[in-house]
Formats: sequence, C-alpha cells, structure tokens
Amino acid sequence: MEQESDNYPKEYYPTTRVPSSSSSSSSTTSVHVTALDGLVNVNSLFTIAVFVGLSLTTPGQRSLENRSSCDAGVGVAEKLLVFEVVSFSFFLFSSLVAQGLKLALNLINSKDADEAFRAHINLKVLRFGMLGSAIGSVMGCLFLVLSMVNVIEIRLGMLSCGSKSAAHAVTAMVVLVSSALLVYISTAIYAFTH
Repeated sequence: MEQESDNYPKEYYPTTRVPSSSSSSSSTTSVHVTALDGLVNVNSLFTIAVFVGLSLTTPGQRSLENRSSCDAGVGVAEKLLVFEVVSFSFFLFSSLVAQGLKLALNLINSKDADEAFRAHINLKVLRFGMLGSAIGSVMGCLFLVLSMVNVIEIRLGMLSCGSKSAAHAVTAMVVLVSSALLVYISTAIYAFTH
C-alpha cells in the first residue's frame, strides 16, 4: 500500500490548512473590494444624472406652467450649472478614491497567487479612504439634489410663483433622498464604529 502511494506525486494529495488570521483578512479584503465596487457603480449612475441636468442649462426655456412669471431666469440656469459641476466633482473624487483603493488591494493581492483574496494593507488607510469616498458620495448627492431642484424649476415652474407640480416634485425628491442618505450615513457610521 505504501509503495502504491509513492507512485503518485505529492501535489495530488490535499493538504490541510490550519485556520489562521489570514482567513479573516481574506474575507475582510473581499468585503472591502465588493463595497468599493458598489460605490463606484452607484457614482456612475449619479454621474449620468449630472449630465442629464447639464443638458437642461440652456437659457430662455419655457416652463410647463404656462405663465411667464413662472419661467426660470438665467440665474437659475447658472446655479444649475454650478451645482452640477460641483456634484460631478464630488462623484469623481469619490470614484477615484474608491478605484485607487481597489487598485491597491488588487495589486497587493496579485503578488501572492496562492492567497488571492488576502492583502496586507494598513487598515487605517483603507478605512480613511473608504470614509473619504463615502463623504464624497454624500456631498455629490446633496449637490445633485440642489441641481435637480433647479431642473424642476426650469421645467415645471418656479417654486416662488406657487407651482404645485414643482412643489410636489421637490417635496417628494427631498423626502426620499434625505431618507436614503440618512440610512446610508447611519449604516456607514455603524460599519466604521463596529
């Protein structure tokens, strides 16, 4: 029986590994990469919304309210453009930080082919980078909401002239987005403190 086992190369025998701290490091790194992927994907969707808003910055557009007093002026279009650019800048900042962290994790992982999901990276740097990326996304969302208020005013009429459609749209957007941001921020705070 022993002679038969000598005929087979050793690499065919499964080796048992002793669980170590690398298994927790591996799952942690995998979770970080997945979280960074999600952040980049969401930022990409928001960036599309930014470019839709930028297409509406042409001055002299008439609102759907059919009252000239409800038409947005050049100042609203200027604010829309500024808010869109600032929002885009925050989303780009957030995405680049997240992509940089992902790149660092993947490059570090590629050095050791046997442990593809484990990376030795300074946890404080990783957490700081992820926090910066999350803050960039939140700020981008806030400026995107401000720009969408301007889009609503351009298309549906100024809030100051009493446009009910504009007021309903702005109210719904502010309630939903602020609720989602509250959940996002509280989840992020919980993740960073535990």
